[in-house]
Formats: sequence, structure tokens, C-alpha cells
Amino acid sequence: MDNIIILLVEDNPDDEALTLRALKKNNISNQVVVARDGAEALDYLFGTGNYAGRDSGLTPQLVLLDLKLPKVDGLEVLRRLRANEHTSCSR
Repeated sequence: MDNIIILLVEDNPDDEALTLRALKKNNISNQVVVARDGAEALDYLFGTGNYAGRDSGLTPQLVLLDLKLPKVDGLEVLRRLRANEHTSCSR
């Protein structure tokens, strides 16, 4: 199961460290990608911005999403995920 990607979207460095430590302590050895705001998370998820050209076939199977984020808040990230045909729950 090590090929499952976890996307952690967290702007607080202390909470990021705490989450990563909890994953490690529980022997979760999956790749963790960290986005520090909602805009960066959307870029990662949709392969835009700094993540243009990223293999879009490698999508995270788990997203740990802070709701209070700079630039684009977590609820807006969820709205955009639901609105996109490739990431919505109804696909």
C-alpha cells in the first residue's frame, strides 16, 4: 500500500509536523505531499501552476484538508473538487 499518496493541506508548520509525526508513529509509510495553502492544493490536484506536467494519474487517495487556509480556504477547495468531473464523488 506504499503507492498510495496522501495530500496534507496545512498552513501551520506545527500542525504539519504533528500530523507527519502521527502518521510515522502509526507506521503509515505512504508518500505525503504537503501543500501549504488552498491554491497550492488545487494546483497539485489539477496539475497546474508549479505542478504543471505532474503525472495526473498519480492522484492522492487521501486528502487531509485544513478548512482555514490562506488564499483559497478549505471549503472552496472542496467545492472545486466536487465541481470537477475528474475529482467529483459522482464519477
